[in-house]
Amino acid sequence: MKNFIRISILSVCSAFLSTSCDDYVDIDPLYAQNADNYFKTPSDYDKALTGAYDLLQTSYLGIWIGEIASDNSIAGGESVTDSEGLHQIDAMRHGGVNAELRSIWRYMYAGITRANYIFEFKDALEFEGKDKILAQASFLRAYYYFELVKFFGDVPVVLNKRLGAEELSSLQRTPSAEVYAQIEKDLLYAAEILDWTAQQKGRITKGAALSLLGKVYLYQNKFAEAAQTLDRVINEGPYSLSNNYSGLFYVANERDAEFVFDIEYVGAEGGSYGCFTCLEGFAAVGFHGIRAYKGPIYADGNSYNLPTQDLVDAFENGDPRLEASVLDIEAFIASQGTSITYAVGAGGHTGYYNNKYIKREGEKGPADDDLTSPLNHHVIRYADVLLMAAEAHNRKPSPDGGLALSYLNMVRTRPSVEMPALNLSGTALTEAIWNERRVEFAGEGLRFFDLVRTGKAGQEIEGFEVGKHELFPIPQDEIDLARAGWKQNPKY
Repeated sequence: MKNFIRISILSVCSAFLSTSCDDYVDIDPLYAQNADNYFKTPSDYDKALTGAYDLLQTSYLGIWIGEIASDNSIAGGESVTDSEGLHQIDAMRHGGVNAELRSIWRYMYAGITRANYIFEFKDALEFEGKDKILAQASFLRAYYYFELVKFFGDVPVVLNKRLGAEELSSLQRTPSAEVYAQIEKDLLYAAEILDWTAQQKGRITKGAALSLLGKVYLYQNKFAEAAQTLDRVINEGPYSLSNNYSGLFYVANERDAEFVFDIEYVGAEGGSYGCFTCLEGFAAVGFHGIRAYKGPIYADGNSYNLPTQDLVDAFENGDPRLEASVLDIEAFIASQGTSITYAVGAGGHTGYYNNKYIKREGEKGPADDDLTSPLNHHVIRYADVLLMAAEAHNRKPSPDGGLALSYLNMVRTRPSVEMPALNLSGTALTEAIWNERRVEFAGEGLRFFDLVRTGKAGQEIEGFEVGKHELFPIPQDEIDLARAGWKQNPKY
């Protein structure tokens, strides 16, 4: 991540995280500090906050699974045993032993533990600006819990403390409604304190907190609350739709006013295949690259997360977002008039590549450039705010279809897209908003969770079993390590 700092404290190791803390914690000089005497200066709090931010860099898994579990893409890769867990999810035959799902569990709880550590010692020192640090830590904890509850449903909630092994054995899964209540509380707290703009690029803002809160409300079908919250972002925030949709996902344009919540990356060597939590580059980009590619513009990669024909067919004729989102490799080769070669992985091939998060020749990082892309992960864009607000207004108890339609058409008719305005109402308008979300955010990891929360997954995803696949299974290793009698999610 940008301005990455490794914090020299033992306490960041979570009871939920089974990998060695040596992977991402430096202690220098050895034993000079411990968890209970670390916070001595304001700088110590800021370093601890950087450590809490650091787990955001594992977000590549959310993009992969959010697309591969849906009808938008297939797993791809070198073979069906290359990241086998993704292929299991692609085929809807995943279970409690799945490396990618376990990584999400471990990474998110590691982030929560780092945020909790700040709150545990929040009263150790008073200084100007501490409220902003606590607000950012509150947002981060909410974000990590939101990822967990989206994937796994009921999950253990731990607040403001570290856990010993003896406490873990008595810790139970918290009902998802209570998890959501805590997420809302943390985001409301963050939004009250934070400003609309941040002094340091990449830090959380009021707009990010309110936008995530609106999304959290939407996932619970709290449409009135979602509409009110997202309207604040629209009416008070500094955001606007980009005039350059096709350029949104380029490093040169990462300061565009459309980006509400970004995860920051730099083109630097920070980790390896043995330590994805150490990466300072965005792994999704290199993994999405074209296998053994030789030619202009793009660079070689691992051919993961390949868009489907079904996704391509979802775009209306003439929609420029198709070419910006999906690279048709054979059409691209035909258009270049030069020698271009590439290889097809045995993990599957559709002829399409994710053209948003893809390795380009001019944006490569150093050394193993599959792991060092400087391209940011755009988690929430202003278009997402507008379409979430449109849906919320059209589905709230007293619908405002006119405002919902206005928000939808703002996205469709902006200069860089210029699709015709729609004139719909009621259920037809809701369906149009959902369709717009699919093409607007193609390749960004939102599709599976949109299908689940709207009840459409069963009819759109091949192999999806209603009553089972809305949630992913709790990693069996975590059930066994906790020894707390956690029941597996239904039908796994």
